[in-house]
Amino acid sequence: MLLDRRGYVQWVVVGNDHRMYLPDLGRLRAGRAHFRGLRLVHVHLKDEPLSRDDLSDLGLLRLDYVAALSIRPDGLPGRVRGAYLLPGADGSEPWRLEEFADPHALEVDFLAFVTALEAEFAAKAEEAAPVEEGRDRALLVDVAKRAADGDDNLQEMRELCRTAGVSVVGQVLQVRPKPDPHYLVGKGKLEELVLEALQKGADLVIFGRNLYPAQARAIAEATELRVLDRTQLILDIFANRALSGDGKLQVELAQLKYRMPRLTAEDSGLSRLVGGIGGQGPGETKLEIDRRRARERIKRLEHEIESLSKRRAVRRSQREARGLPVVALVGYTNAGKSTLLNALTHADVFVEDKLFATLDPTSRRLRFPRDREVILIDTVGFIRDLPRDLINAFRATLEELSHADLLLHLVDAADARLDDHIAAVDHILAELGLAETPRLLLLNKADRLEPVRLRALARRLGGLPISARAEQGFEPMLSAAEEILWRSGAAEKNAIFAPEPGAPA
Repeated sequence: MLLDRRGYVQWVVVGNDHRMYLPDLGRLRAGRAHFRGLRLVHVHLKDEPLSRDDLSDLGLLRLDYVAALSIRPDGLPGRVRGAYLLPGADGSEPWRLEEFADPHALEVDFLAFVTALEAEFAAKAEEAAPVEEGRDRALLVDVAKRAADGDDNLQEMRELCRTAGVSVVGQVLQVRPKPDPHYLVGKGKLEELVLEALQKGADLVIFGRNLYPAQARAIAEATELRVLDRTQLILDIFANRALSGDGKLQVELAQLKYRMPRLTAEDSGLSRLVGGIGGQGPGETKLEIDRRRARERIKRLEHEIESLSKRRAVRRSQREARGLPVVALVGYTNAGKSTLLNALTHADVFVEDKLFATLDPTSRRLRFPRDREVILIDTVGFIRDLPRDLINAFRATLEELSHADLLLHLVDAADARLDDHIAAVDHILAELGLAETPRLLLLNKADRLEPVRLRALARRLGGLPISARAEQGFEPMLSAAEEILWRSGAAEKNAIFAPEPGAPA
């Protein structure tokens, strides 16, 4: 039986001596640290202890209490074994087991007991991870073949959450050869995830890799928590950071393309129908209308973005008519591209120590020491496994890179993951068809490294150390850029870029 807190029977479930199947219990009560408001009381015919299934139901369904009643040979009720969840379990079992000689030994005000238990859960969650009022509390989850890879990914997810204004209250990592096709994590780890979310007061679960639509639905149904994946988090950041009309259009297009396969019916009964007098047949379902409107909006956005692309092409042709070479700043997000643009051109581009601070491309003129000018362009930062829909949506912006004569590739020299970041940027540039564009590697934030380590890094990667914030290393960087532009022939676009008499060609 499933009883509510007033003691009324809400469900009667009949099973056998091995298993019983609980019904759909509906949604959880509102509140981060709240249980479902139901306790499970059932019979164990062989006087056996609580099973793993009993404890799994307690955790996954967030029941108030689970009790197993044994039957004596004379048919009367015997021993009672019970369990309830514990707040802030420190590595031990997340529940407490109890045993009573018979049902009459349970002399407790259950309503007062469970109300106090919920209050203790809420207090422990706030104590473990104080969060500003109104902010989402997220539990990060990832699956990896190696623990080191998972730790790196979770660290990056923490930075993404910080940028998105989400508070991370805990994380769960599972090391396994390949992800579970249904839940991504195993069933046991899913149970651990639910308990962790309850103990930490999390109302949101964010996965460090992309989920298939069926996986996202299955996890949401099993945990009854909001579920996001890496792409959704990045899209949300882009939506909040896009300032220009171009950027907002491109983000909306990426969001619609991502959500299209995830549009599903909200109920399993008859679909709601629409239509008017004289309509043929039942009309369209609500789901079909949503999908059709999404497709129509996608087409409209693609048309508008194509128009923006044409206008950019006109501006580029005017710029090229002036004969100024183009130098583009590229790199992993938060590598310091906007800081370098500001330092070189005295611009006032927005700079923040967060991921994706820049979404809209910015162009400024830069004068070289030898009275030569170029156009310097700041672009959106890259990130590994950048969602395909996001790359396609921002292609109108990223096509600025295809007309660059030189790419200045900035990396954070002080970041332990810089090799992975370089590989991610190289991969995206290759996808954009820019693998052959001349490139200069810049080891930014060099002032954070010891000189010996910096020299070894520069030798290994073939890069130039600079510090955009401290404005160090600019002269060798500009000289190297000037040399590459000469060598690539970009200087021939404009007479002012022609080599001086006697200068090496």
